[in-house]
Amino acid sequence: MRAIAGLWRWRHNPLRRGTDLAEAWIALVALVLIVVAAPVTGAVTGALTQDALLRAVASQREARHSVTATVLERIDQPPLDPDPETSSSRDAHRRVLASWTAPDGSGQAGTVAADLKSPHPGDRFRVWTDDDGRIVGRPLDTATATTHAALAGLGAALACAGLIEGARRLAVWRIVQRRYARWDQAWDSAGPDWGRAGTGA
Repeated sequence: MRAIAGLWRWRHNPLRRGTDLAEAWIALVALVLIVVAAPVTGAVTGALTQDALLRAVASQREARHSVTATVLERIDQPPLDPDPETSSSRDAHRRVLASWTAPDGSGQAGTVAADLKSPHPGDRFRVWTDDDGRIVGRPLDTATATTHAALAGLGAALACAGLIEGARRLAVWRIVQRRYARWDQAWDSAGPDWGRAGTGA
């Protein structure tokens, strides 16, 4: 990281300019912020995300129920990938007409995806339903929620570090532009005497 490279400008040197010292301070502040603020931002974001996801897990576990469905009829359809050599696990789910009993005791039927390789009438498989017996997705599990929270925290920490480094680079760019402007002014004021120093002219 280039922020560390700016720290050398603190050394005592008669040629050191004020802008050199400003660059050093900017580098130090950026380094401290990256070391302290980025991990804190990541930890807070990860914790908040995990709390929200764990509440969602609990809510989904209350509202979703695993029930047993019975195959009534297989629905023939072409596989998602026509090449059997490249087919994946997504092709393992077959569409079937099935019936199941909702949590409220009512009978339900419909076309669903069954995780059976070769479904036949009478085969049983598990599906997830809401309180009214409608098919819903599997509820989020705690391990997946924790993984998502960790990734969110890591992303927030990296984004924070990137913003700090971007702000440091912008500040240094402004300092360098100001330094060049001062050099141009000094050069313009010395220009008329260029090449005549010590000639007595």
